[in-house]
Amino acid sequence: MEHNFHIYNSYTRQKEKFVSIVPGYAGLYVCGPTVSGESHLGHARPYITFDVVQRYLKHIGYRVRYVRNITDAGHFEEEGREAIDKVSEKAKLEKLEPMELVHKYTNLFHHGMRLFNNEDPAIEPTATGHIVEQISMIETIIEKGYAYEVNGSVYFDVTKYAAEYPYGKLSGRVLEDQLETTRDLDGQDEKRNKADFALWKKAPPEHIMRWKSPWGEGFPGWHIECSAMSSKYLGEVFDIHGGGMDLQFPHHESEIAQSTIAHGHAPVNYWMHNNMITINGKKMGKSYNNFITLTQLFTGTHPVLEQAYHPLVVRFYILQTHYRSTLDFSNEALQASEKAARRLWEAYEILKKLAHPGNTEAKDTKLDDQVNTWIKEFAEFMDDDLNTAKVIANMFELAPVINGMKGGQVKPDAISFATFKKLQDAFKVYLEDILGMQALQAQQSNKMDHVLSLLIEIRSDAKKRKDFATSDQIRNRLAEFGVQLKDEKDGTVSYSIE
Repeated sequence: MEHNFHIYNSYTRQKEKFVSIVPGYAGLYVCGPTVSGESHLGHARPYITFDVVQRYLKHIGYRVRYVRNITDAGHFEEEGREAIDKVSEKAKLEKLEPMELVHKYTNLFHHGMRLFNNEDPAIEPTATGHIVEQISMIETIIEKGYAYEVNGSVYFDVTKYAAEYPYGKLSGRVLEDQLETTRDLDGQDEKRNKADFALWKKAPPEHIMRWKSPWGEGFPGWHIECSAMSSKYLGEVFDIHGGGMDLQFPHHESEIAQSTIAHGHAPVNYWMHNNMITINGKKMGKSYNNFITLTQLFTGTHPVLEQAYHPLVVRFYILQTHYRSTLDFSNEALQASEKAARRLWEAYEILKKLAHPGNTEAKDTKLDDQVNTWIKEFAEFMDDDLNTAKVIANMFELAPVINGMKGGQVKPDAISFATFKKLQDAFKVYLEDILGMQALQAQQSNKMDHVLSLLIEIRSDAKKRKDFATSDQIRNRLAEFGVQLKDEKDGTVSYSIE
C-alpha cells in the first residue's frame, strides 16, 4: 500500500517514510505502566500520543497490532535509583499481597485510559505472565557469551557488546562516560563492569515476588520483560517501538542490546519517543515528588490545581503541542485548553446540523479554495510526523467559517456542496476518529459516578494506611463540591450530592 506517512526515528535522528515489514499490517509496541502506584499526568502523554499513532495507522489503511505491556514485577533500575523491585516494596508499604496491589493499580490505570477515550491495545501482556519467556531469552544471551551469572544474579556484559555493536546510539550516551558517572549501587561489586545491567536478580529471603530459575529463586530485570514480550507478540523484528524520552536510557538502549544478541539482529525499525510534561521547567515524575495523579487531576484535589480538569481537556491540552516538544504544566494552559476544546466542539456540532443548498459551483471561489487547502493540510500535517498541533490550528481557522455559516456572515452557498461535504467528513474523521475527542459534558455525566466511587476507594485505602491527611483532604475537597462522605460502623462509605 502506498502512503506518505513520515515519522521521526529516534535511532537515526531523522524523519523517515514509514514502510511496514508486512504490507498492510503494522506492529506497535509501547512500554506500559509500572503498576506499583497510580499513573500521573506525565504518564498520560505517551498513552494519548500512541493512541493517536495507532488510530492514524488504521485511518491510512493498516491493520494494527498494538501491544502495551503491564510491568507488575521486577522494575528496578541500575542508574540513578536503588536496585529494588518497585511492586514488591510498595506492597509491603500498603500491607497488600503484591498481586492484590497490582490488580488495584492496573484497574486504576485502565479507568484513566477509558476516561481519556484511549482505545484498548490489541494485546496487554504482563511481566509476571511471561517469566518463562524471559528466562529462555536470558539463557540464550548467556549461551552466546554476552551475559554471566554471579551468586544467583545474571548480568548483561555491556562492555563486550559495545566492542561489536553501536551501544549508546539511541540515547547518544558514550560508554566511557557511563562508566565514570554510574553510582555505586547494590550489586555493583558482583559486576564485571559498572555499566552492566541485571537480567535477573537473586531474591533475598524477605523478597515477596520470586520465581524459580536455572540460577536459583529470583525475579526478572525491567529491561528483559519488554524484549521478551515484544518479540513474542510482534516478532523478532517489528515496526514501531514507542515510549517517553526518559526511557531511551537505560531501558530502550538495553532492549536493543538484549534483543540484538538473542535474535542476531536489531529488534525495531522505527523508534518513536514523546517529550516530557514538565512542571516549573522540571520533569514531572515520582522520583522528583512533583507529580499530579490522574485522580487528583480529574477531581482538583492536588494543592497546585485551581480546579478539576475533564479528562478530554487533558487530552486536548496534550494534542495541542507536537509530541516531540516539551509541554509545561500550568493551570492557565489547561483552562485555555478547556475553552478551546469546547469552542471547537461547538463548531463541530453546528457543522453537523448545517444544511447546504447543493450548488456545484462555489459563490466565493477564494473562500472555497482556502477551505479546501485547510482540509487538505490535515493529512499533510499528520503525515509529517503526527503534527496534531497543526491539525488543531487548521480546525480553528475553519471554526469561524462554520460559525459564520450559522450566523449569516458566510452564505451557505459561498462554498460548493463538494467542499461542504469534505468539511463535514474531515471534522468527523480527524476530530473524533483520529484525535479521539468527544463532547465534554456527555462524558462527564457518564463517568461521574465512577470518579466518585474511585475517590471513595482511595480514601478508604488511605485510612487503612493511617494516612489521615489524604483521607481528610479528599473528604473536605469533595464537601466543597457538595459531596458529603459519611463513615459508617460497618466500614462502608456512603455519599450524597447536595
